[in-house]
Amino acid sequence: MALQLVNEAEFEREVLRAELPVLVDLYADWCQPCKQLEPTLNELATELAGKVKLVRVNVDHSPRIAAAFRVQSIPMLVLLQGGRPVDQLMGMVDKKTILQMLAPVMPQAPDEVPPQQLAELLKTGQVLAVDVRDPSAYGRYRIPGAINVPASEALERKADLQPSDGRVRVLYGRGGDEGKELAAKLREAGVPVAFLAGGFLHWEAEGLEVQRG
Repeated sequence: MALQLVNEAEFEREVLRAELPVLVDLYADWCQPCKQLEPTLNELATELAGKVKLVRVNVDHSPRIAAAFRVQSIPMLVLLQGGRPVDQLMGMVDKKTILQMLAPVMPQAPDEVPPQQLAELLKTGQVLAVDVRDPSAYGRYRIPGAINVPASEALERKADLQPSDGRVRVLYGRGGDEGKELAAKLREAGVPVAFLAGGFLHWEAEGLEVQRG
């Protein structure tokens, strides 16, 4: 899904009245940093479809919108929720920075645990991290205190994943999909597990502690 181009006539309907949070990319055709940022925004538009709406506004063609946001330099990203600005970023930024800004407004599945929240739950002993990667990857580096139950063995080892000690098991793979898909299968089998949002890659990206060796 590509970025949606919005003009002044469409802005109220497509942005201010949108049911989803909206990230507005204020840009111009002559702006080189804007062109460099566009592929990242297109990726996010596809990845976050149904969670956050991403649109572009050409400041040269929509001067009233630019004036409303007091645009002084571009690219400028403005996040709106319920038609009101809640955050913004200026200049060339990376995907991680944009995702961090979007995180507070994105809906989460009830069984999805963000990295920072998992770190806090581990400190208080409320959960147990379960690494579902292969044993060699687990042996190299992992979330501190995690146990290893490879995805290929998870359904056979359902007993290890039950919260028998009062700690909910939070699954994680390398990325987010592996843990999420496995968690869905286990819940269908009657095992109440959760999964780490973004997987081990997001845990590392947040700069959280990693156990090696």
